[in-house]
Amino acid sequence: MPTENNRERSDEMNKDLTIGSPGRSLIMFTIPLFISVMFQQMYNIADSVIAGKFAGEDALAAIGASYPITMIFMAVAVGCQIGCSVVISKHFGSGNLQQTKTCISTSLIAGTALSALLTLVGVLFSGAFMEWVQTPENIFGDGCLYLMIYTGGFMFLFLYNIVTGIFNSLGDSKTPLYLLIGSSLGNILLDCILIIPLQMGVAGAAWATFAAQGAACVLALVLLLKRVKSMKIQGGSLFSGRALAEIGKVAVPSVLQQSFISVGNLFIQYMVNGFGSSIVAGYSAAIKLNTFAITCFTTIGNGMSGFTAQNIGANKPERIRKGLRSVMAFSLVAAGVFFLLFFLLGEPLLSLFMNEESSQLAMDTGTDFLRIVSPFYFVVCVKLLCDGVLRGSESMGCFMAATFTDLILRVVLAAILSNAMSSVRGIWLSWPGAWAAGTVMSAVFYLTGVWSRKLRNENVN
Repeated sequence: MPTENNRERSDEMNKDLTIGSPGRSLIMFTIPLFISVMFQQMYNIADSVIAGKFAGEDALAAIGASYPITMIFMAVAVGCQIGCSVVISKHFGSGNLQQTKTCISTSLIAGTALSALLTLVGVLFSGAFMEWVQTPENIFGDGCLYLMIYTGGFMFLFLYNIVTGIFNSLGDSKTPLYLLIGSSLGNILLDCILIIPLQMGVAGAAWATFAAQGAACVLALVLLLKRVKSMKIQGGSLFSGRALAEIGKVAVPSVLQQSFISVGNLFIQYMVNGFGSSIVAGYSAAIKLNTFAITCFTTIGNGMSGFTAQNIGANKPERIRKGLRSVMAFSLVAAGVFFLLFFLLGEPLLSLFMNEESSQLAMDTGTDFLRIVSPFYFVVCVKLLCDGVLRGSESMGCFMAATFTDLILRVVLAAILSNAMSSVRGIWLSWPGAWAAGTVMSAVFYLTGVWSRKLRNENVN
């Protein structure tokens, strides 16, 4: 149980989420996370917007075709980020600063080794990956080039995610926000320079992301090392096998969950690719907008995870329940905004990705997708918040069961409906049913108190 002295964290930027009003603490912690991910998605979208406008429909389709593969790499980064963040939050919430420091350094060392390996795999096998998803021949070369450059900079992306996860676990969601604003603006500026006057096409979009993410990673590492030094923590190991195992207990299921989602998206992309490059272009634009919304909702759930983990460490489960009720309204308001934008203004938003030569089929495809999935954003918000509690309490079995049900059902329904309807629309219809099933499972796990019983058992032991 943290003492008042332990709550004075040596650095005013670190925030203890186990004290004060639960709702206010969680919302004030979550808002910078929410804004951060909006900027992050802005520069992800900028690649496609600028490429589609100034390099053409094929360039947009090439970036879109490589997208589910890049998401597999991101899945590993995000899963490891979650593992580090949950474990560090728990120790920080309990006031165990030595173990907090050990987990931070262990995360950075292990992350560097893993990301270097994945970078090598990505560069060497980019062509094979693009073949696996049945990329149309007219966009294969550009898609492969984009993927090779993107994965070449994966080490920067991976370590950046780990560092921002560590900042969040210390209750500091503002530093990642500032870093993301700078990185996003830098990426967009480089996109404009490399794609428009230099006419580098998809390679320019990839190099812009590489450079912006690299700069953000280096700066984030420097700030984190200064932060840890300023905390003046005595003791703690540079690397601990026990700490790595503790992190892995959460990280491995999270990586599997994130990877499973990405693999499922690969199957979806494979099915979509079979309908031709115009359909791929429309889907690529729409899925970018959809991912923007879902990532924002997921970030609120991640904030719930950090809040849960700190209060688990402090043995304050009732704060978790109050925090969830408070942030639910915020999440549903966000869902309402995205629903109205995508349902009513889908075509103008999709036009940002396309030039005058883009086909009407691409536009109709994207619009249809958004109008089918956006009404169910309210449903998926509930799931992601309940998932946040399950993940933050390390109830990984329940968390994975709900997520895998969602994804498996989506892939199966997509295959069945697209064949039955002989239309790509059958794929779009798979999203609502899968989200609804996953949400019911996550809500049931939360309401039955699986996570709180687990907490009580651990405290007794």
